Amino acid sequence: MKNSSATVSRGSPDALSTRRKQALTSLFSFLSPSDRDAVTRSAERLRSTLREQGSADSGCVLVAYGGGKDSSYTLSFVRAMQLLLADRYGHTFTLRAATNRHAGMPRAVMENIDRAYRALDMHTDPACELLIIDGTEVSPFRVDAPPSPTVTARNRLDILMTGHRTGADARPTFCNACNLSMANAFGVAAAHGTGADVIITGDSADEQRAYTAWINRLARQVPRKEPTRRAAGFPEVLDALDDVAQAYFRDIHGTDAAASEAEHAVQSSVPPTLRFFSIYGDTDYDAGSHWDLLTRHLGFVFDDLAFSFTESDCANPALMAHLRGLKCRHVYGRDYREGLQEYVGFALALMRRKEFPQALVDMMAERYAATDAHETLRDRVNAFAREAYGLDEEQLICMVHAPFTARGAHLGRYLTSRAAHLAGHERAIRALLTSTAHDPGERNARSPLTAKLEELSGLRLHQLRILYGSDMHPPLVRSILQGDPHKAAIRTRHAPEGPEVTETISGR
Repeated sequence: MKNSSATVSRGSPDALSTRRKQALTSLFSFLSPSDRDAVTRSAERLRSTLREQGSADSGCVLVAYGGGKDSSYTLSFVRAMQLLLADRYGHTFTLRAATNRHAGMPRAVMENIDRAYRALDMHTDPACELLIIDGTEVSPFRVDAPPSPTVTARNRLDILMTGHRTGADARPTFCNACNLSMANAFGVAAAHGTGADVIITGDSADEQRAYTAWINRLARQVPRKEPTRRAAGFPEVLDALDDVAQAYFRDIHGTDAAASEAEHAVQSSVPPTLRFFSIYGDTDYDAGSHWDLLTRHLGFVFDDLAFSFTESDCANPALMAHLRGLKCRHVYGRDYREGLQEYVGFALALMRRKEFPQALVDMMAERYAATDAHETLRDRVNAFAREAYGLDEEQLICMVHAPFTARGAHLGRYLTSRAAHLAGHERAIRALLTSTAHDPGERNARSPLTAKLEELSGLRLHQLRILYGSDMHPPLVRSILQGDPHKAAIRTRHAPEGPEVTETISGR
């Protein structure tokens, strides 16, 4: 049986019991009778699950808390289970809430998380572990904890290298590496300390099986580790994802991949008895059903950047919309606003498909509908890109052109469009991109041409050379996107007076 802080109090046990009763009463006042019944059923079911593992009174239950509206409700629901068991039996499980932090999370998300923890009285409860996961690093949650420079630099490079391989297709550019990072955070958080016994999920058993089948399908396309290294259950799933991650980043980063292999790994050394516990079917997740809980009790704020279409914990979807506007303007020769509206139409349809409350759909539609909204949003998103990733608009424009990939297939178009002063040097640029990385002069100083290409792209010369020798839309990227629901076919034009064509766009 694991040791746990769940049965140890700071200060008087009576004071702790009183605070927990007050927290439960306050939380229950914002839950409907059916949700309170669901908490009771789920709490007893979870207690039985922990008893089966021999840890009913000291088990560790993991909740992945990204700071969005859905995970905020999940956290509240599990906290209610924890408080209810403490009230009934005098002891309860440890609730480990782990936030996987990435550069796309604005400060507003950290503030939402902090307000939720305080509203649920988790900061001072010894049965609560509040963690931040920065790559492989685990630290106690602090709302003012500075972002990890290592994680930020890795996020930036992943976005640029994938974006240049896909013409800035939104979903792979921003989500592939992030999703693999999230899987790693599950493993890191579950393995932390003495390990977790249970991971809470809102997925049904069918959804969990479908996700596992999708991972196994991807894993069959890449080199696998020796079978003897794989344990059964969730560790096996994480191990398969690690194989996918290593293959993915070897393709995207080429010769740089070995240096960052540990940073891109998916942690699979979790307790072999770790189990999923689903609350699917016990309670509804939609924000409309829990609006007062979110906004009045947890103090949840739908920030203009953090709430971007289907996300309420990430500003990247706003950046995705911006990139569509830039592509429409600089690649298709049309108006920025037209591209922005194409993405907005796609994203609003995605929100409806996900059954978002109409109030949130209307909020997002109004944000982009105002006459001057596109310029205001453009300025805000550019400021976010600079602050979060160190990228300026010129580097984003370079990414939508993807001029260096596939032996510079779009290099001439890009130079003519964005760097006319370099157009006469295209032959020299190609020679630079095909030469070896060991030219003597490159070790001491960059040539003016090299410096300009690096300034325009945000990448180093050796990274541009990796792109030059790589194909557009790698097979594994296409496989990951296959079957992904976050995409749709739209009608668009690839030239100002061109015919209407069908194009598939992706995003969040």
